[in-house]
Amino acid sequence: MEYIDYYKVLNVDKSATTADIKKAYRKLARKYHPDLNPNDQDAHKRFQQINEANEVLGDPEKRKKYDQYGKDWQHADAFEQARAAQGQAAQGQSYQSGGSPFGSGGFSGSSSDFGGDFSDFFASMFGEAGRARGGQSVFRGQDFKAELHLSLRNAAETHKQTLSVNGKNIRITVPAGVADGQEIKLKGHGGPGVNNGPNGDLYITFVIAQDPHFKRVGDDLYAQKEIDLFTAILGGEVQVNTLDGKVKLKVKAETQNGTKVKLKGKGFPVYKKDGVFGDLIITYQVKIPTNLTEEQKEEFRKIANIR
Repeated sequence: MEYIDYYKVLNVDKSATTADIKKAYRKLARKYHPDLNPNDQDAHKRFQQINEANEVLGDPEKRKKYDQYGKDWQHADAFEQARAAQGQAAQGQSYQSGGSPFGSGGFSGSSSDFGGDFSDFFASMFGEAGRARGGQSVFRGQDFKAELHLSLRNAAETHKQTLSVNGKNIRITVPAGVADGQEIKLKGHGGPGVNNGPNGDLYITFVIAQDPHFKRVGDDLYAQKEIDLFTAILGGEVQVNTLDGKVKLKVKAETQNGTKVKLKGKGFPVYKKDGVFGDLIITYQVKIPTNLTEEQKEEFRKIANIR
């Protein structure tokens, strides 16, 4: 397996914090996303490497293993088991020869101490269960992580999306109502296993952009509607936007600035609950007229005097 410096892939230092890594990943993922570079194979390859780098460096445990084992980080647990087992064997030999459990300098070792990929060592310790075809050790493929960017309106509709992962196109159904930051798992769509081991999984995180008209809070939507002073005072009718079109609302006379009106069932679809929706809450913003003529101002003075 070719060694890839994931720190260089994300353009971060080895001392980078988790927040630094996340920020760098999102910036590069947007730049090299296949949707923005449909005919650029180099960009597709870079996007895959960026996802791999984030999948490893974004997880503290995986990052620790990567820092210690490099390209063999996925086999870290097996290496540690092998080291521990050989240490136990060495301990037993030391006792038999009358020495201390770890000799004078303690136990140390490297992958070369165990015969490269540990195949023979695993076979001797764990029997044939530690072997795959040809006497080689079996390892599960690495998990991949990716982000899927959606608009609020896309997230409100069940629809198909095609993702390019590791050179393969994967078509998925995005259920209506997914949340920003929500993660789903596609089993077996990660990296290939080693020596016929099982594939890893693909984890997709949804990133939903802010909408110019609606603010989403859970399954409810919030929006503002500007009304003129005369409608606020005398009452009237206004049109407001919803996700499925415009609706008319009656404005009560003497409506105050900041008044909220709830439209039941006109909010965001509830995830995996067909036909169930949150509410839409409209806040009225009363617009005060400006650039009045002296004649208009005089009319307001008359009203003020009457009051």
